[in-house]
Amino acid sequence: MSIARIKPEARWSDAVIHNQTVYYTGVPENLDADAYQQTANTLKQIDTLLAELGSDKTHILDATIFLPDGEDFAAMNKAWDEWVVAGKAPVRCTVQAKLMNPRYKVEIKIIAAV
Repeated sequence: MSIARIKPEARWSDAVIHNQTVYYTGVPENLDADAYQQTANTLKQIDTLLAELGSDKTHILDATIFLPDGEDFAAMNKAWDEWVVAGKAPVRCTVQAKLMNPRYKVEIKIIAAV
């Protein structure tokens, strides 16, 4: 069984690949931005990671989006809709959840084919 851990650290890896499937969770880097900008920033990170692994957003199978504030749902969806490829959208759910960093307005977990 082959498992590749991308940039592993003591507590987590940036991503994990197993059976040609990548598992990744992205958080925003622009912590003073609004939910729209934080979502766009996190989606850009997803694009970068997938490109480095020889994949892209059209290969995302599943996405789970965590929002601490349900009022940010429309702003997150605006960034998502600008980013997602029509006809190639993954299965997706959005969950309202308290995130461990109070400055995060979004966290996105994906599973994608490589």
